[in-house]
This record gives sequence, structure tokens and C-alpha cells, in this order.
Amino acid sequence: MNVIFVILLIINIIAFVYILLSNTVSLVQLLSSSVSLSRFNRSRYYLEHKRYLDSENMIPITLMVAAQNEEKTILSTVANLLSLDFPEYEVIIINDGSTDQTLQKLIERFNLVAVRQPIKVSIPTKEVKAVYRCPDYPGLVVLDKEQGGVGDALNAGINASRYPVYVAIDADSLLEKESLVKIIMPFVKDHRVVGVGGIVRVATGYEIVNGELVEAGTPRRPLINFQTIEYLRTFLTGSLGCDAMGILLNVSGAFGAFRKKSVIDVGGYTTDGFGVGMELVVKLHQDLLEKEAPYVIKFIPDPVCWVHPPKKMKDLYRQRKTWQTETINSLTSHKKMLFNPKYKRIGMLAMPYYWLFEVIGPFLDIIGYITIPLSFALGIVSLNFMVSFLVIALLYGIVLSVGSLILEEDMVQKYPARGHFSTLSFYALLENIGYQQYTSLMRIAATFTYKRNKRTLGK
Repeated sequence: MNVIFVILLIINIIAFVYILLSNTVSLVQLLSSSVSLSRFNRSRYYLEHKRYLDSENMIPITLMVAAQNEEKTILSTVANLLSLDFPEYEVIIINDGSTDQTLQKLIERFNLVAVRQPIKVSIPTKEVKAVYRCPDYPGLVVLDKEQGGVGDALNAGINASRYPVYVAIDADSLLEKESLVKIIMPFVKDHRVVGVGGIVRVATGYEIVNGELVEAGTPRRPLINFQTIEYLRTFLTGSLGCDAMGILLNVSGAFGAFRKKSVIDVGGYTTDGFGVGMELVVKLHQDLLEKEAPYVIKFIPDPVCWVHPPKKMKDLYRQRKTWQTETINSLTSHKKMLFNPKYKRIGMLAMPYYWLFEVIGPFLDIIGYITIPLSFALGIVSLNFMVSFLVIALLYGIVLSVGSLILEEDMVQKYPARGHFSTLSFYALLENIGYQQYTSLMRIAATFTYKRNKRTLGK
């Protein structure tokens, strides 16, 4: 029995230290994010995006969307992309072996015509069966190809693209009108930039006019409001904080801009189902650090992409299973970078950070909620120890969630109505009691089934 008590005590101490460390790091990120946002807003005040639209320095962009069985949303997505405020860009829709009416709807809506267009194969992909163009929108291109997954579809888009920088978004996403001019500015200002991530928001309680989201609100479904808070914390605190620390490893696959040549140099996206977001960024870090080439991968909070969140628990689990599997796969595929001084801050800080907080962290989080109350009941730890753990775990978390919401309200203001802010504040308080623990359990389940998930998602 004494051995069990000692084991429980050690586990409790580890869980306590982890929660304290995790929340302290998150608080530091929140503070650094507030400083970064303040600086960004001051610089944005003097930077007139409009005057760059006709500038010779403006870089043309390729917008790419990989679409598979997206008949319900593809037309509104394309309408949105064709209405953006940017002088020179093309839109490439890659129909990745859809079995529904995705391609047919595109052909009918935009009067697409099949053309003979040679494509330089810089990255091997599944066969592109046909290329379609639109007489009314010369910048719209549709590729019809054999199914190969999102990574393979985006590689085909890279091969067909004309411009040096591309932006990849999901098939059900919406961009704000000035998103392109905002996300291209880091490339214009600094030739070392090879990748830029923009902020992703939950698109619910909104109105769409001519393909443009004109009002953001808060829905009545608690699950979606929880995700709204989670996205704010993930991007405004997590991604912006990692960017400030120089340890950004993940640019969301829903909205990221990349220099095409750099992506071609690393062989494009992996085609096993895991190369859309984090895997590509880690590949770029590894390649450019090994070449000792100067480069920058950034996150900026201004260009906004709106996405549709899961509305049901089973869909949320499926999404988080995919994300966790992708994270583990990216880290294990590049494990030689871990604690390797050759890879500088990425190897010595970024890789350990993601291993600890994204892979190991959910286990320690849940274990603490189980073993510490159990140990108190058995008399192993004191009431003060248990209360201290709960205060650090819950109140610290509430501070982080509310802090992210205040950052949004004070500096970004995408949910401007007073009622929206009050509703989100309420969910920011509740999110730490139940929802976060549930998402941790989903990530734990995904970790235990990683190999099976990898086989399934890679198909």
C-alpha cells in the first residue's frame, strides 16, 4: 500500500507541476501576444493597405482550394474568392475525385470550358484528367483529377499555378475582402518570408451577401460558442505567442500563404493525409535550417478566414482526432530535430514545446483531475494541495480564456456587438469546466489510436 501511495504522490506532483508550467507558459504567451497585437495595430495604423494595391511591389497570388464532395458549399466559396479586393490573383479549384455534383455545379454555374493546358509537373501527383477555364472570369481555373487526398490536390494546384506565392484554404471557408492584401504584406516587406499564417475564426451567427460575410454573431449552440473561445485562445494567444517566441511550427491548413519555390524545394505537401498544415511548416524549417538559409515563417492576426465548425460531438471528435494524428505524425516524422542544436530554436524549444503541451500534456491534465481528488480522499495529499491544483487549473484557465476574448474585443473586434461579447464572456468562464477536459480526452483517445488513425486518414 505504501508503494501505491508513493506512486500516487509522485504522479500528483508531476501533474501539479505540469499544470503550473502549462498555464504559466500560456500566461506569458498571452502577455507577449498583447504586446505583439499592440505593436501590430500601431504599425497597421500607418500602413495604408490600399495604396499598395496598385504598387509595383505588390506580389500576385494564387488562391488554391482542394475540394472533395463539397457540392453544398463550393459555389459560395468560389463566389467569395472571386470578390476579393486584390489587383492580380488567380483561383484554382482542385476537384479531388469527387463522387457528388461538385464538378458539375462548378461547370454549370461558371460556364466552364475544358481546355488543353500544359502543366509543368514540379511535384508528382495523381493524374489531372481535365483543366477547365471560365470565359467570364479568366482567373478561375478548375482541375479535375484522380483522388489523391488534400496534399496531392494542393500539389497539383502548385504545378498549375502561375504566381510566386499561393494561399491555400479549405473548401468551406470564407475570406474577408482585404485578406489577400494583408497576408501578402509580410512577403512584400521581407524577401526572407516563406510562410505566413492568418487567423481562423468560427463563422456562425453570420450573414453572407454576395459571397461576403458581413456580420459575425454568436449562435445559440453551446458547442459552437465553446469552439469560438477555443479558436480565439488558440490563435490570439497560442499562435501569436509562438510567433513572438520564434517557435511557430503550425500554420493552419485552413488559411496559409507560402512561397511556391520553397514548397517545391521540399517536395510539396506529403500525400499520406498529414501534410496540409503542420507537416509542411516543419519540413520548411528543417530544409532551410539545414541549408543555413535566412528565412521567416510568421503568424499575423489581421487577415481573417472564417470556417464552419463541427456542430455535433461526433464531428468534433473526428476533427480533433485528425488534428492530433497530424500533430503526432509531424513530430515523429522529424524526431531527429528534437533537442538537436543544429536546428537552433526550432529543435531546442519548438519541438520540445509541442511534444510536451500538445502530445503529453492532455494525459497529465486528465490524470491530475483523477488522481489528486482520489489522493485527497485517501489522505495522501492535503486539502490545500487539492485546492491549489484546482485553482491553478481552472481559474488560471479562465483568466487565459477571458484574456484572449479581451484581446479580441480591444484590438481585433470581429464580434463587435455588446450582446455578442457578453455571451462569449459567459462561455469563456464555462469553457474551462468540462469542455477543455473533454477535448483533452479526445486527444488522448486519438493518441492511443494513432497508428490506426494514420492508416485510415492516409487513405
